[in-house]
Amino acid sequence: MRKQLVIFDLDGTLLNTIADIAMAVNHALSALGYPTYSEEVVKSFVGNGVSKLLERALPEDKRTEENVSLLRKHFTEYYDKHNADFSSPYPGILSLLLHLQGNKVMLAVASNKYQQATEKLVAHYFPGIDFIRVLGQRPDVPVKPSPEIVHEIISAANVCKESILYVGDSAVDMQTASNAGIDAIGVSWGFRPRAELEAYAPLAIVDDTSELGQFVL
Repeated sequence: MRKQLVIFDLDGTLLNTIADIAMAVNHALSALGYPTYSEEVVKSFVGNGVSKLLERALPEDKRTEENVSLLRKHFTEYYDKHNADFSSPYPGILSLLLHLQGNKVMLAVASNKYQQATEKLVAHYFPGIDFIRVLGQRPDVPVKPSPEIVHEIISAANVCKESILYVGDSAVDMQTASNAGIDAIGVSWGFRPRAELEAYAPLAIVDDTSELGQFVL
């Protein structure tokens, strides 16, 4: 069945943002006197929103709500200014989005990144793409893998679930699609290992953006 709507995760799917995320995490940790991490380690913390990211970055005996809140303050102050310093779309992503848009496929973003940064990055890197919704983490809205953010997009698109495809790079994304009752495609170029995606048996796992089109059009 031809897909009418494709919902994309952001970090690790549309954009390689790990360098800027790692720098913001380490800036916040350093400000409070905690040890810092390599990009590769920070990559393993990403996927469940900024608060969970920062909780994982703290030493185990320091993972209190107060410490996460302090760390988040330093993180967001830095990240809001520097979230596009080193980030970039993955190869072929812009061409894919333009191709899908040109074929009248609706596009949306569903991210666990906080809303302000999600909107800023999408506007910065994809100004020519008319996403029907760009949704990140917002107060009082459960983060993925809760399907609530996807249900909001589906409501805006007003299409049946069989005509929707969800594209992401992590177990969180595969779970989100499953919880929403829609097909999922995993991408191997993101932040999580291929085996993590395979465990959730998505419709397919693709290694290149050119492979995605066959599952949509």
